[in-house]
Amino acid sequence: MEHPFYKLGKISGGSGLLKLLFAVAALLVFLFFLPTLNGVEIVGFLLLALVVVAINSAVEIVGAYEKRALVVFGDFRGLLGPGLHFIPPFVSATHSFDMRTHMLDVPKQEAITEDNSPLMADAVIYVRVTDAKKAYLEVDDYRRAVSNLGQTTLRAVLGDMSLDETLSRRDEINARIRKEIDPPTDEWGVHVESVEVQEVMPSPTVVEAMEQQTSAERRRRAMILEAQGERHSAIERAEGEKTSNIIRAQGKKQSDIITAQGDAVATTLRAKSAEAMGERAVIEKGMETLQAIGEGKSTKFVLPQELTSTLGRYGKHLTGSDVREDGAQLESKEFDAETKTLLGLDDIDETLAELESPDEPEPKPVEPVEAE
Repeated sequence: MEHPFYKLGKISGGSGLLKLLFAVAALLVFLFFLPTLNGVEIVGFLLLALVVVAINSAVEIVGAYEKRALVVFGDFRGLLGPGLHFIPPFVSATHSFDMRTHMLDVPKQEAITEDNSPLMADAVIYVRVTDAKKAYLEVDDYRRAVSNLGQTTLRAVLGDMSLDETLSRRDEINARIRKEIDPPTDEWGVHVESVEVQEVMPSPTVVEAMEQQTSAERRRRAMILEAQGERHSAIERAEGEKTSNIIRAQGKKQSDIITAQGDAVATTLRAKSAEAMGERAVIEKGMETLQAIGEGKSTKFVLPQELTSTLGRYGKHLTGSDVREDGAQLESKEFDAETKTLLGLDDIDETLAELESPDEPEPKPVEPVEAE
């Protein structure tokens, strides 16, 4: 339950008008009941009313979040902290100061930037009274003073910056405003805890120009990206055609080599066949000669030294054997060393390996160019 003096102090404390109204109400009550009272009762009622008014004027109850400046006969006597206080009645006055942090609004106003661009801006300032004595003696109304100071400082700060800076550097604007208003507010016993710019809005014509600039910048970037894409596509196509031509040329080269080697093999085989046919004719002729000699009537025959070689070749022709002089038998469908050297069969694997590894280096990838 609240103390009755606390309610009385809340009603009349710090306000001369409320005290005057209270006195008028008491006087009306006194005049209403005056005809029904005798002289003693009237005096007693007047004394009671005087005591009540004196107590109301002498009791001052201060809340936990505030301080009050006490003035007696116009002279500053000190600060009243939270709690119940008795002050000289009828000659004292108190002025309350809220010690909590509270917000002061800086009205929206027009400012001109450094590059002559008009804009509208507003802000809020969070302040707290740190010295109630200075707030009472050094400034008339600290709330209005801080608000007006923030308003003029906001215009000055915006006037020193370009339009782009005012739109992108809110923290810098807040810091500069706080730095500018800190010294005078400290003299008033008020601490500026924070400054926040709420809105910075350029004029409609400037906003329209900014939108056109942004649209043009986006179109420029789109054109750059499109041109880069076309360039990269053309380079990739050229590299692909180059690689395809190299592969086709290598394939044609390999095909020509294999064809030439086939022709050489065929030619060699035809030559070997012709040689074999010629040798067969020689052998058959030699055998016919031996037959003619054998049919003769002579009992003595003189044979040439080459007859043994001819007989061997004839036997080889009849049996189809392919026996060398050292007794080693060759495999079927295998060329001798002389024929392999002539045809270049030993170099086929090396030639094919060279074809599989092209002489030209691989094309280097093209690095994309970033748009500015």
